[in-house]
Amino acid sequence: MARLKNFKEKGRLEAGCDEAGRGCLAGPVYAAAVILKPGFRHKLLDDSKKLTEKQRDELRVYIEEKALAWAVASVSAAEIDEINILQASFLAMHRALDQLKTRPEFLLIDGNRFVPYQDLEHSCEIKGDGRFKSIAAASILAKTHRDEAMLKLAEDYPQYQWERNKGYPTQAHRQAIKEHGASPWHRQSFTLLPPQLKLDLD
Repeated sequence: MARLKNFKEKGRLEAGCDEAGRGCLAGPVYAAAVILKPGFRHKLLDDSKKLTEKQRDELRVYIEEKALAWAVASVSAAEIDEINILQASFLAMHRALDQLKTRPEFLLIDGNRFVPYQDLEHSCEIKGDGRFKSIAAASILAKTHRDEAMLKLAEDYPQYQWERNKGYPTQAHRQAIKEHGASPWHRQSFTLLPPQLKLDLD
């Protein structure tokens, strides 16, 4: 387990924010905002990418029960195509923050860029999901909620195997796009089949 920090500044109500699904070819991008109580701890809490699916699912339940406030929001593939994936990631975070039942005093954002939210100050934290508890918690909620959504979409579009790849650009996913074409949930602004890959798959 990583030694995660409880906060950036002691005594301040901080919300950690992170997104999931930014690099996918299909499906929405999700984001979560989480405010943790002082002293929040769990032996498994870490960056969601370092955890197993079972560990993430266990932590999701714990975080949702124990957090002071949390919210998850998404931006659709169509919206991503309209405003681009970077702006869609920021919009998903803003939508999550809109839903928080407790207003934070400061925002901890995973990554190096952010569009300011209302009048709240923020700090961009590179690899913040491996450094701050609130961002790690947000990474877990964003990831698990998005995976859950992709499992539901996979029931209607089994040919893409989203239950396995969650919309990420695996070779099998791209082969399915080549054979069946794109679904309404694919991001048309993304390179679904790069020219070189088209040749490789022929």
